Amino acid sequence: MPTPVSEHSSNGGLSVPRSSHTDSGTSNGTATPTIAQSGSGQSWAASEATLAPERDRDSQLQSLSEQLKVEKRIKEGAENLLQMDLNDALRNEVETELATAKQKIQLIQKSLDSLSGRGVRKRSMETNGVAKRKFNGQPLRPTVEWREEGSERDDFRSSMHQANSAIKALVHLSGQHPHSHPSSSAPSPSASPSTSTLPNPATATDAELNRARIEHMAKLIGLLQRNLRVRYELDVGEVVHAVLPSLADKASKQARATAYRLIRHALVDSHSVRRLGEQNLDWYIVKTLCRDNKHAVEKEQVIKLIRTIVDIGSERHSPNSAIGSGTVPLSDAVMRALIAVAEYPEDPFKPICVQTLTEILLIDIELMARTGGIRVLLHALAEGPLEMAPLLSAAFLHIVDSPKTRAYLHPGTDFEIALSGITDAYGKGYEHQEKIKGCTGIVSSMLRTWSGLMYCCINDMAAIRVVIDCLRIPSLETREVILDMFFDLLNIKPPEWHRAFIDGRRLTMYRKSRQSADLSQPAQIPHRSQDTLKLTDQYIALLILVFSKAGLLDALTSMFEESSVGSELSRKATLLMAEILQKANRVLPLSIAARIQALPRVFSLASDYDDNEHRIVGSSALSAIDSFNRHLSRMQPPVKGDTRPRANSIEDAVRRSQRQVEQAKLKMSMQMDDKTFQTLLMETQVMLTKDHTKWNFDTLQDLIDGPLHSAKRMEEAIKVSRYIRKLMSFFHPLNHRFCDIANTKANHRWVRLGCSLLNALLASPDGIRFLQEDEFLSQLVKSFAQLDPSSPSPVQDPIFSKKRMQETLTCGYFEMLGTLSKRQEGVELLEKFKLFTAFYHLTELRSRDDLIKGIIENLDYSIDGHSRIVLSKALTSVYKPVRHYSTNFLGGLIRASHTAHAWMLRLLLTQLYDPTPEVRELAVRFLEEACESTDVLQVVVEMQPTLDHLGEVGHPLLLKFMSTPTGFRFLYAASYIDREMELWFHERNLHYVVHIEVFLAKAFSQNASEEDDDDILAFEGIVPPHFYGVMAKTELGCEVLQEKGHFSEFAHFIRCHGLESEDQEVILKLKSVLWAVGNIGATERGLPFLEEEEIIPAILEIAEQSLVLSVRGTCFFVLGLISSTPQGAEILDDYHWEATLSPLGLPTGLCVPVDVDKFVSIPRWDCVAREGVDDSRLIPPESPEENEVMTAIYNLANTVIANSASRSLTKMKSKPEYRHIFSSPSMFYRALHTISSQKYRLPVRRYIFDLFNVDLDADVVRQLSECAISLRVPFTAQEPSEPSEPSPVEAQPQPPAFRPVPVRHHVDESDEESDLEEKEVAKKKPRAPVMSLRPKSRIIGFT
Repeated sequence: MPTPVSEHSSNGGLSVPRSSHTDSGTSNGTATPTIAQSGSGQSWAASEATLAPERDRDSQLQSLSEQLKVEKRIKEGAENLLQMDLNDALRNEVETELATAKQKIQLIQKSLDSLSGRGVRKRSMETNGVAKRKFNGQPLRPTVEWREEGSERDDFRSSMHQANSAIKALVHLSGQHPHSHPSSSAPSPSASPSTSTLPNPATATDAELNRARIEHMAKLIGLLQRNLRVRYELDVGEVVHAVLPSLADKASKQARATAYRLIRHALVDSHSVRRLGEQNLDWYIVKTLCRDNKHAVEKEQVIKLIRTIVDIGSERHSPNSAIGSGTVPLSDAVMRALIAVAEYPEDPFKPICVQTLTEILLIDIELMARTGGIRVLLHALAEGPLEMAPLLSAAFLHIVDSPKTRAYLHPGTDFEIALSGITDAYGKGYEHQEKIKGCTGIVSSMLRTWSGLMYCCINDMAAIRVVIDCLRIPSLETREVILDMFFDLLNIKPPEWHRAFIDGRRLTMYRKSRQSADLSQPAQIPHRSQDTLKLTDQYIALLILVFSKAGLLDALTSMFEESSVGSELSRKATLLMAEILQKANRVLPLSIAARIQALPRVFSLASDYDDNEHRIVGSSALSAIDSFNRHLSRMQPPVKGDTRPRANSIEDAVRRSQRQVEQAKLKMSMQMDDKTFQTLLMETQVMLTKDHTKWNFDTLQDLIDGPLHSAKRMEEAIKVSRYIRKLMSFFHPLNHRFCDIANTKANHRWVRLGCSLLNALLASPDGIRFLQEDEFLSQLVKSFAQLDPSSPSPVQDPIFSKKRMQETLTCGYFEMLGTLSKRQEGVELLEKFKLFTAFYHLTELRSRDDLIKGIIENLDYSIDGHSRIVLSKALTSVYKPVRHYSTNFLGGLIRASHTAHAWMLRLLLTQLYDPTPEVRELAVRFLEEACESTDVLQVVVEMQPTLDHLGEVGHPLLLKFMSTPTGFRFLYAASYIDREMELWFHERNLHYVVHIEVFLAKAFSQNASEEDDDDILAFEGIVPPHFYGVMAKTELGCEVLQEKGHFSEFAHFIRCHGLESEDQEVILKLKSVLWAVGNIGATERGLPFLEEEEIIPAILEIAEQSLVLSVRGTCFFVLGLISSTPQGAEILDDYHWEATLSPLGLPTGLCVPVDVDKFVSIPRWDCVAREGVDDSRLIPPESPEENEVMTAIYNLANTVIANSASRSLTKMKSKPEYRHIFSSPSMFYRALHTISSQKYRLPVRRYIFDLFNVDLDADVVRQLSECAISLRVPFTAQEPSEPSEPSPVEAQPQPPAFRPVPVRHHVDESDEESDLEEKEVAKKKPRAPVMSLRPKSRIIGFT
């Protein structure tokens, strides 16, 4: 119960009872409804008391609003629950709660309306007295029960009132009038905040003011976080005006951090960012960024504010504009301060600043070029941190792709700075290895993209030659890292035996035991043949051409020559050369590959009889390459579908000898006499003891595999000696002998023995008769019956319990039953003993997936009958895990069979209608894989399955159906073709481009192994099926394509926009059209479309002349598609693009230019970036002392003379005649403007701030703005410039850029160079000295 306290009102001195603050939010003596709890029930009571404070009514509003939010949440949760499958009792309970919540919502809403409506007439009621009113409604719970403190957003009205109150409190703490801010356009709050609890700004200490400000700012931040609408309603200018005192130097760092955080939460859109740009916050931000690490909390918040401004306020223009052509609302002053943090290695915020600058680079490259940000990012790319390298390289590669943004880089010097980690490695030893690894990662990412590869090929491949030439330096200890980079770039995965090759060991018969062991395992047919060439192979073919032209093979040969004895490094170079030759032979045309295979320098060394050392080196290299090739050919897996043992296989002799031994043993065992047979029976010890551990297992195995396969010996073992009966009793489940053996790898031999015994029994009539009479199968049925949940007498420890299945050989019974299901006689036995009926019941058991898996895995499905029915029952089980596993198993069956049977396909088609999306996707994947075979595809199409319900998942299947005449007619009749054709023409062509470029990037990524496996499996490098390409495979599809006229529109678009270089939307559409044309031209029926429109020359022109490098890459892949047919390859050959052919002379879909230089060359360009260009001017300093100080400050930018300049400034500050300069706001502005228009390191910027005895506050910032106007040279006195329309923001006085008289020195300039430049400037400008400034249209601020 709240405790009433007495508080004296400010008017009249009356004592008004007021409750203490509690979670319930209720107050005595107010004019609002309160929740009162009685003994028998609860009721809503509304009372109106005289002279109730305004804030008590607000607290009631807030409390009721919170209760309303809670009830709405309860209502939404109940409605969501009712959509689920609930039992009747739970559903009734939820419906009751829903009805109660709706009633409470109505009552609370009426109370809110009544309370808010009385605000106007409350004052008149206060004078006449107030009658108490009661609200009679349904009883509600107490507030405490259905309110979650701090978990709900405040109601808008109460939240807006509290926000305005907090702002007014902050204004009061600053000692200003609430309406003194001229730029505030928002309506002032109607209620004034209570100032009784706020400290008096005139008498309170700074610590008390800071605490009060932080408290109110934190409260306002909480309101903004909970209620988004309040953020839109608040005026940013009013918020900034309220927090300006908290940003001053006199405030604490925690206060400044909270103020920045509040401003960040007040930004919601570009308009709010523009309003922020009018508030003159630049110098606060600049100074905060220059502070040391003791102010980390403050710097963190200001960096977050800058990132929010970039994210929300940046104008990226239209989607069809060029990359980097947007506008970031940051002034040059803030940008230079951020850049100083980003390039200072000891600052903890360097990584996030580098990341922020990278984002700005992709939005507004002009701003980055003008403020020197590009240079800083290039240095960060070369020097680290290494974790930022992928982000930076990706950003610069994106910039290089477009000619408009590429012009901001100096060709041949800027991006090549990334190679410095490799080129500077000489003499640095192994400690430099990590940096080289990071650098090679950057180079790999560059050369895996079209923009990076073609950029590195400028200046006659100078960048690539530099990296390759590093392999020629004998004393470079880190060359192995560079070799690994080439292995990775060319997608070469060294074989498992490569370590033996590098160590110099012989490769003869290597891995023989491993291969022999694999013979006993069933061969898994791969999804695709390893010889299938991919898009990545076509790119690798181009890389091999480029590297060969840049001298990679010669550099590797130089590594051979270093020592005639050979080393691990030289042998690794030999391995790389051998792999390159293998890869070239596979992906390059024969004429080009032959030139690479010639190895003229290696053969020259081998034939140099004048120098024995050269001859040894050359001969050793050729011998090693030959050994590698011979061993690789022996180790290659057999061709898919060819199960005949090859005569040249290294396992052939072993396999032949094993077969001969087995045949000889079987022949001898079948000719065994009676005495030997009886002796063999006795040696097994089965007749002497029941303890299986004392049995002679090897003899027993030989007996079952040999003599017992003879009908005569089996009859003797059954009837005469009763040997089989004793042996079979070991396997009886109820005897607890076999089924109690521990489930270990060694004990699985008893399972194999049982399977062999059942095979021997099924081989003779007496054995089958014995199984009919034996209790083995009947006991298994009884054991399965123990699992029946409806059994009248449940067993405590059933034979097939989950624990026994895991820990004992009980699981082996399913393997033995599977042996019976492989033969017709065994199937009849299983039917006779009703084991299939038991299997049906087992598939319905819940949480016994182990039994179902055991049944499905071991049954044989070659015989039509109950086995297939059991599988189909598992496929349609009510339990999702069972269906998922069964579908996976069925897919494995189809994959392992040489030809997919119709019954398998029919079952798999059934899974397409499974209620679970995961099972449907799995079935689609297996069906799509099976339909790679034309015969299987024809069978599936004839079944005419309905796939519309699958949506996008079934799209690849439908495309496969379209590739057959029957399927195309079926889909055309269903109107699928017309519908999809319109979708592809307008939308899906663009989606196809995004899909293939994303997955190509992943395939080329050096971190591809770390990506999601599902994504990598979804794209294997093969060109994904394209709707238009599939249409062109059938005659009817070509007729429809001709009738629609889409190809003519594609050809027209290519001719009109083929060389587009700026409009991103047109470029994306151009890529989509090129892929469509390429897929059509990849078919024999589609190629005539290209010939008729004569579009191939246009594609070749784009490939060689387009300024957008990614478009050239698209054309490269498209030409490879066109070369997929013999006619297409012949056409391209006329244009000097040669196709790669298979050994049988068929095209492989790979095509490369004969003149590779013409394809990868980029036209030269002039760099348009001009750092720190200023055309405006300021009035020069008035006194020689001021001019001397500014000259010294300016000289701080030159690292050569910075120390002497700092000493001069220290001396000046100590002299009386200079002291007033370091307290002057105008000189402080000149200094600030100097560091905001030129490059200064972070410690120097910090030193300049500390140099002046001026503390930033609102008054100082106002004076700085006045200096910006007073120090500006009138426009008539400036040099003529083009007039520009003043923006609305320019009406506000903003600080323009300043630049002192001395010429700007670069970091690495010498004193002599500086003097010369100053003399040259003096000659060029004989008139009166003026201060150079930025253009007039450039205003400091966020606009």
